[in-house]
Amino acid sequence: MDREALLYRKLKGNRVRCLVCQRLCVVASGKLGYCATRVNRHGRLYTLIYGRVSTWRAAPAEIKPLFHFHPGSRALSLGSVGCNFRCPGCQNWEIAHVQLGSEIREALERRTTSISPQEAVRWTLELGCQGLSWTYNEPTLWLEYVLDGAKLAKSKGLYTNVVTNGFMTPQALDLLGPHLDAYRVDLKGFSKRFYRRMAHVEDFAGILEVAKRARHKWKMHVEVITNVVPQHNDDEEQLAAMASWIYRELGPDTPWHVTRFIPHQHLGHLPPTPVKILEWARQLGLEAGLRYVYLGNVPGHPGENTYCPRCQRLLIVRRNYEILTYAIEDGRCPSCREEIPIVGQYVSQDGLRGGGIQRES
Repeated sequence: MDREALLYRKLKGNRVRCLVCQRLCVVASGKLGYCATRVNRHGRLYTLIYGRVSTWRAAPAEIKPLFHFHPGSRALSLGSVGCNFRCPGCQNWEIAHVQLGSEIREALERRTTSISPQEAVRWTLELGCQGLSWTYNEPTLWLEYVLDGAKLAKSKGLYTNVVTNGFMTPQALDLLGPHLDAYRVDLKGFSKRFYRRMAHVEDFAGILEVAKRARHKWKMHVEVITNVVPQHNDDEEQLAAMASWIYRELGPDTPWHVTRFIPHQHLGHLPPTPVKILEWARQLGLEAGLRYVYLGNVPGHPGENTYCPRCQRLLIVRRNYEILTYAIEDGRCPSCREEIPIVGQYVSQDGLRGGGIQRES
């Protein structure tokens, strides 16, 4: 069932301005916004994707990636269709780049299944998951559904997470803020030119401000990911600037994931990111003062693991999003007693909890 949008402003001539993402689309009556998931009907804005799920899976927190948040746990992960970006190398382009067009109802019926927030939470509990995550496509567009699901999930003792490009408005974040635990945000590059070229966004400053708001106003756990794309954002100027910004504005304990680009869609002609470039980016992050910089999409690389920033003891060994070894004791390095900022308790493969700390991030 379509739902009236929570965030929009009525304008003259039956037009509306959507206030969900930073595009702030002005939508004429009968037309869709940029994301193709919101329609103006006679001066009222409606979401077309409330409860419309294209993808769902019980997935480990580490796959998002969240390395310092309920390690070893699983979340029921849900995705819909549409996006407010059009990244040419999107790995989920089949659902993210859907253009619903004039045959909206038929497209939704063909591509999605209706799952209510109540059903999603019930499945989460039945599957033995510890949390609920909105991911795969951009969850900002699913604001009304995420909000209802997050409220219900929290009432049942589950954690909540979004995997986002960060281009939501502060108003949208503030609706979710009281009910959202973890904010895993993409920092795709660090130049206007990059964002203009890759995401058709004129300025990325708003993404930075909302990430800071999630961390400081709402005390969410924040982890940042940068997919390092050859010839696009693999230069020292952008990578060093990103690392410095994360250190300065989000804090040195904020995990930064620098991940290997795998060729997709319109960027299929590019090579995968050389591992040496990722190792160099990781070193830039460490030199900037970040204490936890991880490599991604390189299974078995030591950069997947967590080390004590004081004594360099190996604390968590990961491979393919699975935790093989977890050596943190009472939230600290067992060798030097340095506090390791892990939110939530470790959930071992046999379902037993242990080792982690409860901490307000």
